[in-house]
Amino acid sequence: MTDLTFGLIGTGFMGKAHAIALKAAPTVFSLPALPVCELLAEVDDEYAACKARELGFDRSTGDWKSLVTDPHVDVVDICAPNFLHKEMALAAIAAGKHVYTEKPLALCAADAQMMVEAAEAAGVKTLVGFNYIRNSATQLAREIIASGELGELIHFRGRHNEDYLADPAKPLDWHSRRGTAGAGALGDVGSHILNMAEYLTGQRIQEVVGQLQTVIPTRPLADGSGGLGEVENDDQAQALLRFDGGLIGNVETSRVATGRKMGLAYTVTGTKGSIVFDQERMSELQLYKCEGPEGRQGFRTLLMGPEHPDYAAFSPAPGHGLGYNDQKIIEIRDLIEGIVSGRPLYPDFREAWRVNRMIDAIEASHAQGRWVPV
Repeated sequence: MTDLTFGLIGTGFMGKAHAIALKAAPTVFSLPALPVCELLAEVDDEYAACKARELGFDRSTGDWKSLVTDPHVDVVDICAPNFLHKEMALAAIAAGKHVYTEKPLALCAADAQMMVEAAEAAGVKTLVGFNYIRNSATQLAREIIASGELGELIHFRGRHNEDYLADPAKPLDWHSRRGTAGAGALGDVGSHILNMAEYLTGQRIQEVVGQLQTVIPTRPLADGSGGLGEVENDDQAQALLRFDGGLIGNVETSRVATGRKMGLAYTVTGTKGSIVFDQERMSELQLYKCEGPEGRQGFRTLLMGPEHPDYAAFSPAPGHGLGYNDQKIIEIRDLIEGIVSGRPLYPDFREAWRVNRMIDAIEASHAQGRWVPV
């Protein structure tokens, strides 16, 4: 057993989730290396010290640049806003560090490509936090699809809708600025369902035609002045998809979908059956098979249990369910095993670059009013 030291940048919702996963992973899985919470970076020294105490990191700094070059840090874990991913990751790669970052990888595909090329030239490991693919139910869905149980795939339908910006009185923040977020809902939550489409089906999205809409065009400024600021990116988006294996489908995404809290869902239809899943009921999978007498066919609810991927590490009893942070724990397991063994990680920077290309293609399609290749 060796140690693998982590430097965490950012301690918001995602940073806290990463910290929880780092602490919990050795209690859930037998790991080839022990993750050590070595160094934490925040906006200033005082706040960094406070968060390091809360989250259990040994040291802290108010300068992320000192974290990425620290000789005692093996993995740089980036949980900062989107516009900082590129600079932070490139600095970490230049220092020879492995990089674990949240999605989307970059503000645009060109920046993502630069990050891919730097990481591959340096020979460092990379992982991007598309954590919903780690759910036991989704891993099971992928196994069912890959086994051919659904027959030939003929349609994919996916959505990732939430309502975190449904209130027009919520102040303008970095999520609504092109320069800090890139795309809006399409990049923030839509990136998950685009990655999910390829992960589940095993096919590549080849062409897209999309439409985007900004539902709330202005928001109150956060300074309390009473002024309004322009929302510069999409509140919701839709796209039709053509896959390279002949499959067709569609995705939709929103940050103003009233009532949807974690509305990632998909339906995969084949010639012999179909699968339906909703992340708001993340430990259930609906499976339909075209077999049995008429009048006895229908969707069955499969409750996740220890016979399903990664579930047994958390609980020996079926039906007890997993949670959001458990997906992150599985992700940390995969990251550590990949770094120690040298095996490929999924999704790495190259795979996340594909998602950035899909986002760019959907935006281009909306602007040009035509199908656009990825």
